[in-house]
Order: sequence, then C-alpha cells, then structure tokens
Amino acid sequence: MKRSSTKKTLVRGRAIILALITFCSSSNVFAQLGQARSQSGAPQANQLPLSGRTSQTGSVTTSESAVPGTTTSVNTINPTVQVQGPFAGSISSARIPFTGRLSLRDAVQRAIEFNLGAVGLNDAVQQARGQKRSVRSALLPNVNANLSETVEQLDLAASGVRVNVPLPGFSFPSIVGPFNVFDLRASLSQNLDLTSWHNYRAAGENVKAAELSAEDARDLVVLAVGGAYLQVISAKARVESARAQLDTANALYQQSAQQRAAGVVSQIDANRSQIQALTQQQRLATLQNDLAKQKINLARLTGLPPNDQFDISDDVPYGPAPPIALEAAIRQAMETRADLKSAVTQVKAAERAVSAARSERLPSISISADYGVIGINPAQSHGTFSLVGTVRIPIWQGGRTAGNIEQAEAALSQRRSELEDIRARIESEVRNAYLDLQAATSQVEVAEKNIELDKQNLDLTRQRFTAGVSDNVEVVQAQEASATAQLDYINSVFAHNLAKLSLARAMGKAAESLPQFLKVR
Repeated sequence: MKRSSTKKTLVRGRAIILALITFCSSSNVFAQLGQARSQSGAPQANQLPLSGRTSQTGSVTTSESAVPGTTTSVNTINPTVQVQGPFAGSISSARIPFTGRLSLRDAVQRAIEFNLGAVGLNDAVQQARGQKRSVRSALLPNVNANLSETVEQLDLAASGVRVNVPLPGFSFPSIVGPFNVFDLRASLSQNLDLTSWHNYRAAGENVKAAELSAEDARDLVVLAVGGAYLQVISAKARVESARAQLDTANALYQQSAQQRAAGVVSQIDANRSQIQALTQQQRLATLQNDLAKQKINLARLTGLPPNDQFDISDDVPYGPAPPIALEAAIRQAMETRADLKSAVTQVKAAERAVSAARSERLPSISISADYGVIGINPAQSHGTFSLVGTVRIPIWQGGRTAGNIEQAEAALSQRRSELEDIRARIESEVRNAYLDLQAATSQVEVAEKNIELDKQNLDLTRQRFTAGVSDNVEVVQAQEASATAQLDYINSVFAHNLAKLSLARAMGKAAESLPQFLKVR
C-alpha cells in the first residue's frame, strides 16, 4: 500500500510540473498583450506643416506690361501668360475622341480632366480623405483575432535548471515534453481622449481645404488653357496678316520690276521693293514658327499629343466686358474664390490642431479586453478572458506637450498670416485686371483708327508711286506702318481678351463664367 501511494504521488507531481511548464510556456500570449498595451503610449496631436501653401507647387499668372514697340518708340501693352509647375503638363487624353479641330470649350474641358495640375490636386484630395480615415481609427475600437498552436520540448539541463525533489526514488526529468498549447483568442481595445477627437476634426478641415484647392485649380486651368488658346488665335491672326502683307509686298515688287523694265523707275526703287518683299517673307516664316509652338503648348496643357497637327475652330473677337462695378467685382471675389475659402478652412484646421495639442494635458481612458480558449488541443480547451480599464493622467512628459502646443500655435499664426495675405492678393488681382482691361480697351480703339488711316496712306502712296510723282520710299514706309498697325490691333485684342479672362479668374468660378467674358464666334 505504501509503495502504491508513493507511486501515485510521483505521478501527480510529474503532472503538476508539466502543467506549470505548459502554463509558463503559454503565458507569452498574455505577455504580448500586456506589451502592446504598454507601447500604446499617450495620445499625441498631429502636427501640421508650417505653411499651408506647400501642397501646390504650380502657378498660372498673367501680366500686361507696357514695353517699347518694335518699330516705334510708343509704349504698347505686352500681354503674357506664365504657366509653371504641373499646370504646364498633362496626362494623355487619348481615350476621348479628337477630330483634329479644337474648340475653346473642348480645350477647357479636356484640361480640367487631364491637366497635371488639376490631376495632382484631385489626388491630394484623395490622400487627405485617406489620412482622415487613418486618424478616425484612433476613435474607433480595434478588434483582432489570434489563433496559435505550439508544440514544444524543453531541455531543462541545457537551460541551467537543476531541481532536487526530496522524494525517495524520484528524479526530476531533464527533458520535458513534447507538449501542446492551443490558443484561440479575440481581443478588443478602445481609447477615449480629446486629442484624438480634435485630430479627427482637424483632418476633416484638411479634407475640405484640399477639395477647395482642387476647385481653385479648375480656375487656374481655365486661365492657363484660355490664355494659351487666345495666344494661338493671336498667333494665327499674325500669320494671316503677315501673309496678306507679303502678297502686297510681292505685288509692289512686281509693279516696280515692270516699271524698271520700262525705264520709269531706278534700280534702287526695284531693289527696295524686293527687300521689302523678302522682309515680309522672313517675318511670315518667323510667325509661322511661333504659331506652331503655341499650338504645341496648347496641346501639352490639354492632354493632346505634343504636336501642331491640329487646328482651332473658334475665334474670340473684340467685345466689351460684362458690366460690373469694381467694388462689386471685389465683393464677389471675396465670396466665391475657392483659394480664399481653402485658406479659411486651413485656419480652422490649425485651430483644431492647437486644441489637440492642449488636450494632451487631459486624462485619457483606455479599455482592452480579450476572450478565448486555451488548452492542450481544441478538444481539451477552456475559456479564459481578461478585461482591463486604464485611466492615464499625464503629470510630466518632459516638456513634450508644451513643445507640441508651441509648434501648433506657430502653424496657426502662419495660417492666419496667409489668410490675410490672400485677401489682399485677391483684391489686387481684381484691380490689376480692371486696369489692364481699361488700357487694352483704349489700345483697341486706337489700333482700329490706325488701321484705317494707314490703309488710306498706303493707297495714296501707291497711287503717287504709280503716277511717278514720288519714289517707292513712301510706299515701303506706308507698308511698314500698315503692318505695324495690324500687329498692334491683333496684340490689343489679345490683351483685351486676356484681361477679361484674368478678371473672370480673379472673381472666381472662371469655368462657369467663361462664356460671359469671352464671346466665341
């Protein structure tokens, strides 16, 4: 009986030891859970970049400066369109059929969809929405499931474990196992703090700001493509005018050559007429080259193949601007400009970021729970669970919270400064567009009168030369004056249309108001 009792004791002791070893081996599940909780740390505010303008690297600007004319000392308006950064490029629009003739409306629609500046800001909107979803995850519970099964055998002697049991006839085994541990467990964790809430609100404001920036990019695209289309129209008109001037110069040269053959005029008159014809021919080649480049530039903005193998189908003649007072235009710009609304939204996001940084000083609550079954195998498992609630009270974080608050307040101050600056910039853009519009209107009126007078002078000097009253010096001079008047008129119409386009952009909603400012023929 005594030997049987001793044997049962030894068996029970071995079973207890194996159970303890099994439990110690399986405790890594709980250790990992505790480690994850300890690494969660305190909630921290998201820091915004110092400037809200870093996301947009491209720009579209127009300018109409007074410069000396090429043939006279009179200053004339020199309109230019400057497109920089991604707005100067595009992605391919090959999936949309193209007939080879491009209208202004089609060019704008293609550019809004395929211009790289608009595409990039649309991608920025998607990125901001994804960031908002990521920030929102801090407010929602995280649920995970884990399934593990471990087969393990231990060498206690190799690990330095020496166990002496004072039982007769019993020796502690140096090799333990193999044994199994099966664990199926679901875990849930939830954090409650104001910092995460303000981070989420700031992310929402950033999404709105990105959407408004994308809307403002539409106006910039309209300004860039509309300006490029007007440049093609102007370049095409210069080519047609130069071709007409070349025909006139050739006709005068033929007339001079015939008169020279008849001995009516001198050789110098014939040479002068030929030089004028060659000059007009050279001018025509230069203008044709400029037209081809302007068409390639327009194609690059709209996603078409970068060549000049297409033609424009619309003409934008001179026409008065919509009747709107300056103060009313400024007021409308302040109400509708998307970039101004984006700047206001960025200020709100910065204010939320400051609130998030200040909320780091407040207590936070975290809850974690898990439930699962653990055992030797699925058939021999038992349910276990844990529920932990933690209240974290920040006392001293080494100055991190104060540093975060200082950074957030600096970003807020910069956002407010940028908002104040953009209000002034919008008003200056409207006023500049009005000044350019007035100057261009006056220049168009003067250019129209110059064309009529120069045409009369050219006809009179040709009649005098035909009658032999004078040489062809006056004819050549009249030709140059007529060509200059034509170019001045073309340039002034381009400047006037560009000023109207700039005013539409300055007032906001350029894509919608474009038909009111530019009358297509």
